[in-house]
Amino acid sequence: MSREQQVQERLLAIEVQLKQAGLWQAVAPNSEAFASTEPFCVDTMTPLQWLQWIFLPRMQALLDAGAPLPATLAIAPYYEVWLEGEIPQRALLLRCLNSFDQLFESEN
Repeated sequence: MSREQQVQERLLAIEVQLKQAGLWQAVAPNSEAFASTEPFCVDTMTPLQWLQWIFLPRMQALLDAGAPLPATLAIAPYYEVWLEGEIPQRALLLRCLNSFDQLFESEN
């Protein structure tokens, strides 16, 4: 399986986990929320909103365009801290995020 296929599979797993945990939102944040210049849009979105409305679509857009994927990536540590005791099925979501991050670990 190609790296792109693995990324696609894990993006879908994150989406499925968010939906199964009842964390998927049907309505996007307002347009001003997307204009944030802060990392993870911390001033305008919750971390779960950023994951759903920014991260997943941008990664999908890279795949769809055949664009280069990031050389390194680590989003799970942010969610390990933020999700402390916050959500149902926390462990399952973190497992999905860690699995995703592993695709971007250095192979050195």
